[in-house]
Amino acid sequence: MRFLIIGFGSIGRRHAQNLLALGQTDLLVYRTGNSTLPPEMLLDLPVETDLERALQWQPDAVIVSNPTAFHLPVSIQAARAGCHLFLEKPISDRLDGLDEFRAIVQEKGIKVFVGFQYRFHPAITTIHQWLQEGRIGRPLWARAHWGEYLPDWHPWEDYRRSYSARRDLGGGVLLTLCHPFDYLNALFGRASHVNAFVGKIGDLELDVEDTAEVILHFPYPFVATVHLDYLQRPASHTLEIYGTQGMLRWDYHAGSLQLHQIEEGSTRLHTVTLPMPAHQERNQMYRAEMEHFLRILQTDEQPACSLDDGIYALQVALAARKAADTGFQVSIL
Repeated sequence: MRFLIIGFGSIGRRHAQNLLALGQTDLLVYRTGNSTLPPEMLLDLPVETDLERALQWQPDAVIVSNPTAFHLPVSIQAARAGCHLFLEKPISDRLDGLDEFRAIVQEKGIKVFVGFQYRFHPAITTIHQWLQEGRIGRPLWARAHWGEYLPDWHPWEDYRRSYSARRDLGGGVLLTLCHPFDYLNALFGRASHVNAFVGKIGDLELDVEDTAEVILHFPYPFVATVHLDYLQRPASHTLEIYGTQGMLRWDYHAGSLQLHQIEEGSTRLHTVTLPMPAHQERNQMYRAEMEHFLRILQTDEQPACSLDDGIYALQVALAARKAADTGFQVSIL
């Protein structure tokens, strides 16, 4: 199969490496030359600098991994050319153009997979199984926390040039760190309303928010809070879920998942701790999602994270921004 990779920053390079490792060697890279990767980190792959000419190469699938603000325009162009899509999260930084994109996808039968890689972390799949088994009783509330100092993300670049730090490229914590909105959707379904604080409270040189506190209200008696920031050192990414009969706690950086269950007929807690891949092993998620995308292309397997899922995560992020701006609760659904 032929793969066109649009955007060759760190995530585009990772996807290219995983495709090569999975035996896919027919790759073409579309680049604008604005990547902050140093030359020694660029792979020896053919490069095209004109998107129309790149699409005339007739790729079977396109990997969209350019800055967030440019995801949708190139996705629309690739879909019109009949290419299936691996669309990095978030799918855009605005809702404008989504109706046109969805119509093209439906008309041409385009397969779209949205790249929320945490869906493929074994902690999330195990938590989903435990919730289905009722291990902690009825879930009551959840708390996702992700704080990570932005200048530490890509030591080779000036963080101020990164898409994460720039409003014109679709940056800010709500969009860049929107993974919890997606994996909470995978675990509990879709929230209906949002309250939020969103702002810039640190000293980094940004024109986007560096901190967000989001409250997600679900249609049934359940609530989730999500903390996101660009400021925390050391980094922390955790998920806690409390239920009527216990709680779950995943610590991504520590590489652990704990289940605390109240023993039947008593108030004592029984604890199970499972080792999980930690930060340094994160390519396992990216490889697993690429393997999934290859199966989507080659079989009838349905995307684990669909275009509708990607739109929902974007709606949550934008609703949180609106809730913070207005001071009112905002409806998502």
